[in-house]
Amino acid sequence: MPLHFELVTPEKLLRSEEVYQVVVPGAEGDFGVLEGHAPFMSTIRDGSLHIYKTDKSEPEMLSIQGGFAEVSKAGLTVLAEQAGT
Repeated sequence: MPLHFELVTPEKLLRSEEVYQVVVPGAEGDFGVLEGHAPFMSTIRDGSLHIYKTDKSEPEMLSIQGGFAEVSKAGLTVLAEQAGT
């Protein structure tokens, strides 16, 4: 089953899609999120999200700055202060 992923900045919703996995630059280290991950919340550091569309795909990388990530039953939401390419 896919993971529902949303990327939000103060200005707008940038992404809302089904993906295989997202690796997030957490304040205490990178962490990967797959469908079914336990509920979790973390602040994020400046870095890059690695978004895997499928199990064996190359990651798409998006730069982000600050904010936090929340994993819930609904999926992964990354609330970033800024996000780019």
